[in-house]
Amino acid sequence: MYCLLTVSSSASRTIPRRWLNLQEYQSKKLMQDSGVTVQHFFVADTASEALEAAKRLKAKEIVLKAQILAGGRGKGVFDSGLKGGVHLTKDPAVVGELAGKMLGFNLTTKQTPKEGVKVKTVMVAEALDISTETYFAILMDRSCNGPVMVGSPQGGVDIEEVAATTPELIFKEVIDIFEGVRDDQALRMAANLGFKGPLERQAADQIKRLYDLFLKVDATQVEVNPLGETPEGQVVCFDAKINFDDNAEFRQKAVFAMDDTAESDPLETEAAKYDLKYIGLDGNIACFVNGAGLAMATCDIIDLHGGKPANFLDLGGGVKENQVYVAFKLLTADPKVEAILVNIFGGIVNCAIIANGIAKACRELELKVPLVVRLEGTNVQEAKRILSESGLPITSASDLDDAAKKAVAAIAKK
Repeated sequence: MYCLLTVSSSASRTIPRRWLNLQEYQSKKLMQDSGVTVQHFFVADTASEALEAAKRLKAKEIVLKAQILAGGRGKGVFDSGLKGGVHLTKDPAVVGELAGKMLGFNLTTKQTPKEGVKVKTVMVAEALDISTETYFAILMDRSCNGPVMVGSPQGGVDIEEVAATTPELIFKEVIDIFEGVRDDQALRMAANLGFKGPLERQAADQIKRLYDLFLKVDATQVEVNPLGETPEGQVVCFDAKINFDDNAEFRQKAVFAMDDTAESDPLETEAAKYDLKYIGLDGNIACFVNGAGLAMATCDIIDLHGGKPANFLDLGGGVKENQVYVAFKLLTADPKVEAILVNIFGGIVNCAIIANGIAKACRELELKVPLVVRLEGTNVQEAKRILSESGLPITSASDLDDAAKKAVAAIAKK
């Protein structure tokens, strides 16, 4: 999944902070393994597998879904000519034909790059009618110092719009982290969602199972929209988004192993191997920083002085000299980069380590673009000495504003 951090005019768009992203079928498998009721489904990598899966389902109606990490699939277009990444049919043979026009072809939606994303997998699932759609989520809430359940009888739509126009239809239950979801809480939420009679108990059971999943996979959010009722009287989780705590990767190895980086920016994926965070943007000034807040401030001030950031790379804390070298290698791999601005505020980061890494990178990579460096904090005097004695054409800056001016000016001179 992607958590959007709003950035002002500098980046001229929202910057995605990368979390673990799972395909729809992977999220459904996690729910299924926790006893949550989902549609029966199979996954296929070839048209023949899709046809066989459709036959095995023995369903009255089948839904075929292209699996990519982007929304708007139903209205997308394939470069095979097929329109729509989601199709309903009662004929298994049609599933095979449609899968043949999906697999191996690029699907373009409002959330993909303009060239689209290649579809490598499809999900073949039982299509169920929905008589009632509700919204349910469990998420971590700072104000409550723990998990909270949020629900609404108005599901299947944009929940933010529901909250804005009819806030009385949003219900909230704070979960005690020691007790978990109590029976009375689950039943009250089920009733508030509009489930009645035996369905109220069934929905409450699904709510408790979703909380078990939330704990088991170290989720920061499990969102089900819709949590629906079928005409046959079954409560089903029709669609879900699960956000995971990256800090729990060490104990969620099986979950994080499912991360499909094929749709990620290759530079972002390479940076992650070295515990670096890389975000590509649209301009021509690369930003080399330590801390996401500092990165956004750097982007903003570059924009203020008439420049545009090409990317930013966040070193974080505890950086090693080799990571600085790798960082420069990644930044300069972007052909749009015409200058590099280094903005380091050393706290737990030792500025001298940064300086040594910069000098090594400039020499070994034979840096061809202007480099502006602003360092402040731990061991900064030693860092400045290292850079001044390196003999390299590095432009020093006294503060961030000065650095941004000089980076923009360096490009203007070219």
